[in-house]
Amino acid sequence: MISAERLRQIAFWARELNDTEIEHARRGMVEKEFAKGEYLCHRGDRFDHWVGVVHGVVKVGTMSSTGKSTTFAGCRNGSWLGEGSVVKDEPRRYDLVALRDSRVALMNRAAFFWLFDNSAAFNRFLIHQFNERISQFIGLVEYDRMLDIPSRVARNIAWLFNPVLYPQDKATHLDITQEELGLLAGLSRQHTNEALKLLESKGLLRVERGGVTVLDLPALAGYGE
Repeated sequence: MISAERLRQIAFWARELNDTEIEHARRGMVEKEFAKGEYLCHRGDRFDHWVGVVHGVVKVGTMSSTGKSTTFAGCRNGSWLGEGSVVKDEPRRYDLVALRDSRVALMNRAAFFWLFDNSAAFNRFLIHQFNERISQFIGLVEYDRMLDIPSRVARNIAWLFNPVLYPQDKATHLDITQEELGLLAGLSRQHTNEALKLLESKGLLRVERGGVTVLDLPALAGYGE
């Protein structure tokens, strides 16, 4: 279990909870380290935890029987994921894998459902979370079917600055490698590099060692339209 102070540090939604709700939440939560490439869970696993990314990058995706990989989302510092599987009490329909050494918070199902049943503030957060995820996955279908490679890279970067999913992080710099970004966008490192150079030439971002700095987030989010 973690302390109440630590919970408020790593979970922005906890700041709206009262003391009783904080106590139930913290007692049902632990933190755990995962090495680069390590799976938090595999598709089909019974993984009865709600997951928060304290530090690092976690990929949500799956792989077909023929070896084709599909990425659903990339989750970085401050993001929370997997609430749908916890609510439905079903095996995971995706893999969760750390793209770099990562630290995550794990809330057990009992604590999650206590909050779900008793906390209006927690339910308001979940509604916003569900709505934003739906929008994200609708966008994912659009990206794959309609957008070219630079546009897909632009949208994937923009999603990592989503103010609803990542409200704690106001920085314009994204600490991510081209390899990690390529894995999130489903592209080779070469194609990712070429796309980043194009976006940089248009003044939308600046490529830096170990990451990128976004210079025009609205234009990046709408690139390719």
